[in-house]
Formats: sequence, C-alpha cells, structure tokens
Amino acid sequence: MADEPPRREAAYADLKALPPHQVGEIIGGELYVSPRPRPIQSRATVRLIRALSPFDRDAGEEGPGGWVLLVEPELHLGGEVLVPDLAAWHRERMPEIPEQVGIEFAPDWVCEVLSPSTVTIDKGRKMGSYAREGVKNLWLVDPAIRTLEVFRLENSRWSVLGTHEGEVTVNAEPFEVLALDLGRLWGR
Repeated sequence: MADEPPRREAAYADLKALPPHQVGEIIGGELYVSPRPRPIQSRATVRLIRALSPFDRDAGEEGPGGWVLLVEPELHLGGEVLVPDLAAWHRERMPEIPEQVGIEFAPDWVCEVLSPSTVTIDKGRKMGSYAREGVKNLWLVDPAIRTLEVFRLENSRWSVLGTHEGEVTVNAEPFEVLALDLGRLWGR
C-alpha cells in the first residue's frame, strides 16, 4: 500500500475561496462543504426564527426579550469555524452585536435544521464541538420527518430532553415560555 500524503489542515482561506452557493466549516482541522439549504429547510428556519422573535426584543418592547438571535452566524471556537442555522446568546453575554464576521464566544443555544447533506455532520462532529465549547442547549429540527429534538448540556454531555413529532405544540428549553406550534414549521 502506497504512503498517503500528509493531510493538510484546512485554513480560513479555504472557506473564503468557496463559491457563494456553498457553506464551509472547519471541524477538527477538516474542511466540510455543504450546499445552501433546500427550500424545505429554509422555510422551517424562517418560520422558527419568526416564532422565536419575541425573545429577540429590545428593552421596552413587548415579549420576553433577553436574547440575541442570529441566522447562520460564523462561530470561531476552539480553532474551528462552525455555521449553525440559528444561534442565540443571553443578552447579558452579548450586550453588543460584534462587528467582525467570526464570533469568538459560544452561543447559549444552537439550532441545526437538518438536511440530507448535513445530517451526519450536524448530529456527529458538530454536536461534539458544541458540547466542548459549552453551548447549553441544542435543537435539531428535521423538516423532512417533522421532528424537533431538544438537548441540554449536562456534565459535558448531551441529555435528550425530548423528541417531538408532527403537528404538536411544545414548550422546549430554553424557550419554554413559548408554546411552539411545530405544524407551523412544516407548513407548505
């Protein structure tokens, strides 16, 4: 068997060289490239951010507030570059929105909207990276099979708080004061 050439560590320049219709991430030194989300994933993401928008209200606005929600933020954590579909920080941890593209402190909540091209990495290496960086809550939304999986980080490991299917209404941590109608996420 011939010697394989040494693996080259991915660099930020590799991400910048990608065409705009692709999303790149560096996980464990490797470059992972995915296509932009399909319409079904994109729609679920839009509807979820709309449902969670009361948490991203400024002082004095109606709603629970207290959070900063971002769509596809570029996270620079522990030498990796991760791009979750949605992420949120308690406002006291992010009183000002950073000017730079790469946010260098972990969110309190992350949501990955699964697609056939991302499910393996989202449910594998990225969950491990989020746990290592201390993300407290994680949601996995799968619009194809209409599920929401809710996780909490406990002792550096993910605990499943619930798997919700179909057209149900749920109160899911950390946004449990909201009655979230999952049927709205799957709507066509």
